[in-house]
Amino acid sequence: MAELPLATDLETRSRTVREAVETARHALAQARTNHDTLSREAQSRRDRLSAIETEHRAWEQRLKRAADQLEQLDKRRQTAQAEQVKIKIPPDEFAQKRQSLADQIEQAEATRRQAADQLASAETALAEKDRALKAVQEQLADIRESRARTAAALDAMTAQRQEIARMSGERFQCPPPDILKKLDLGDPAQLPDMETFEEQSTRHKAQRERLGAVNLRADEELREVETQLSHLLEERSDLEQAIGRLRQAIGSLNREGRERLLSAFQEVSRHFSDLFQTLFGGGYARLELVESDDPLDAGIEIMASPPGKKLQILSLLSGGEQALTALSLIFAVFITNPAPICVLDEVDAPLDEANVERLCDLLDGMNARTDTRFLIVTHNEVTMARMHRLFGVTMAERGISQLVSVDLERAESLTAAQ
Repeated sequence: MAELPLATDLETRSRTVREAVETARHALAQARTNHDTLSREAQSRRDRLSAIETEHRAWEQRLKRAADQLEQLDKRRQTAQAEQVKIKIPPDEFAQKRQSLADQIEQAEATRRQAADQLASAETALAEKDRALKAVQEQLADIRESRARTAAALDAMTAQRQEIARMSGERFQCPPPDILKKLDLGDPAQLPDMETFEEQSTRHKAQRERLGAVNLRADEELREVETQLSHLLEERSDLEQAIGRLRQAIGSLNREGRERLLSAFQEVSRHFSDLFQTLFGGGYARLELVESDDPLDAGIEIMASPPGKKLQILSLLSGGEQALTALSLIFAVFITNPAPICVLDEVDAPLDEANVERLCDLLDGMNARTDTRFLIVTHNEVTMARMHRLFGVTMAERGISQLVSVDLERAESLTAAQ
């Protein structure tokens, strides 16, 4: 009986120990859960701290680039002010001179077209007059031939009449009208019968028919044709002189056009070579007139030699090289004949970052060198960072687009002020 309380005490202790172990297990599990949660939170905070440090470094780099850009802008401003002092001719005079040259070229082109039209009309009129002259000459030849036949027949009849008079004088010692009286034929009934006279008459008519028709107005028609021929020859001379004057005018216009074209071509080629070396950091490029010795009919071939490559045509260059070469030519034309605005659509797409920087430097130089405003469509971050103002389209609400603009110069000044 004494062992029962001992067993009960042991069982109670065992149960107590098991409950303590179970409680300890729950506490351990809870501690592990809390530990895992704290570990994940610590890792998340470490990641966040690393991201913040990375973003901080990025902002520091942006700040440094902004400071560099501010320094470049200040240099550009100083350079522009110095160039403004050097420039003596006002921009209005440049614009008037450019407009005057454009008007002169347009007027010369209109004069050339008008002269070409007049030349074509004159040549058409000359061809018509030539056809009319040929017809008149053929008619004149027919009249002259008819006149010659008539004159020959008249000469033959005159000779025949003279021969009859001569024979009458030799045989009858009298002119032909007095033959019947002198012969004293007597009664007409004794003369030859009608058949004989009809045969003689028929024979004489046949001889007359062989002589051909006689045009009694041949002399008058000849004078009319000769007068008409004289007028036609005078008109032809006037037309030939007009054609000569028109050809001289066209030749003068063509000479002036060639001179202006060659002058503009040489200037564009010189600027093209300089801009090519600027964009490529060296090399050589030129423009050539091909396919004709006449500049007005010739084509243009682009020959380029990037650094480290031989001279070759544009189509043999790589995509990026072709883009930079084409930009050099476009900007050379703008320098030669500036325009108020220039739109460039994705021109930096085939270029790497270094060439994009060169392109932006060239745009800065063009902006300082000319009055042209450049509008660039781009997705390149480097190009956007170098611009003065950005325009973008955003869709805050579905189906509704909104235009957003950012003045980078003002933003940089605000950043510098802070």
